[in-house]
Amino acid sequence: MKITQGTFSFLPDLTDDEIRAQMEYALQQGWSLSVEYTDDPHPRNCYWEMFGTPMFDLHDAAGAMLELQECRKTFPNHYIKINAFDSTRGIESIRLSFIVNRPASEPGFGLVRQEGESRMVRYTTQGYAVQRPAGERY
Repeated sequence: MKITQGTFSFLPDLTDDEIRAQMEYALQQGWSLSVEYTDDPHPRNCYWEMFGTPMFDLHDAAGAMLELQECRKTFPNHYIKINAFDSTRGIESIRLSFIVNRPASEPGFGLVRQEGESRMVRYTTQGYAVQRPAGERY
């Protein structure tokens, strides 16, 4: 199962040249870049760990590619994504976000059914990866 989050998630994984091209596009729009990673890619987990600091004054994608390469070395078996922020209106909002690294094996999610009073049934998803402690999931 392939996690599908963010832009390009239904396409084949991007090459480094394609990643660099998307970074260049974001920088041409005046957006700032950041690199984030996680070992818990649950769709409701919007708080991934930031690798380094946001690159607000960057004008060349080479700097962001270096940051990405360092993150890949440090967390080779984690999900890594690139975020592009637009702060032109005074409020930082994500304009582009895409996954650039995945673990070799993606265990996916299971559907959990819970029965409550009055025969109420609730469903939620739970990642198979979170059955192991953080840091040992992949």
